Amino acid sequence: MDIARIESQFNLIAKEYDENRRKFINCFDDYYGKTTDFLASFINPHVILDLGSGTGLLPSFWYKHFPESEYILCDVAEGMLSVAKKRFENCANVCYEVLDYTKTLPKQNVDLVMSALSIHHLEHEQKKCLFKAIYEKLPAGGSFVNYDQFCVEDEMLNRSIEEFWVEEIKDSGISDVEYNRWLERKKLDRECSVREEMCWLKEVGFSLAECVYSKGKFAVIVAKKL
Repeated sequence: MDIARIESQFNLIAKEYDENRRKFINCFDDYYGKTTDFLASFINPHVILDLGSGTGLLPSFWYKHFPESEYILCDVAEGMLSVAKKRFENCANVCYEVLDYTKTLPKQNVDLVMSALSIHHLEHEQKKCLFKAIYEKLPAGGSFVNYDQFCVEDEMLNRSIEEFWVEEIKDSGISDVEYNRWLERKKLDRECSVREEMCWLKEVGFSLAECVYSKGKFAVIVAKKL
């Protein structure tokens, strides 16, 4: 994974990032909204760490449920976090760290680690190492939730899903500039399947790893440490 390239690409589109999310994610409301509503019905976090937080979009959905919790937003792209700071500018319980989470995690104790559309940029071995670090950081009863982008293992089906997704994006009203930037960012993708990720999570020690939402390219996996 080229961290410098990721930082550059995402700083470039920081201001437009949230506005364009719906163009790339046709299931946006279910993916971010209803899935978070469901997870918040049985996860009650006190300190939340968001990996690859970007503009703070995912924490904004959790904040609606847990406005008293503490939030740590970390990202390698400082430009993205500057947008998050504006989003949460009146929230004293939100802090920010510019760091490469593949090398280190924030020092604070947390009971929920989450991420959205970030971990699929890692090579598979990096994913496994990260999952181990997350498991070791969490206390007993802690949770990890990953809202991410995945492939399917059947090559022909995966190609069909990919082509359908690309056509939906083209029909979304996206500009040529936005579309070409997305194609550049897409070169950074290192997707795995949902099944592979759940297996890796269990291999590092999580007693539960289940997919709670899936549509097309997008899925949400929750893992529990007992």
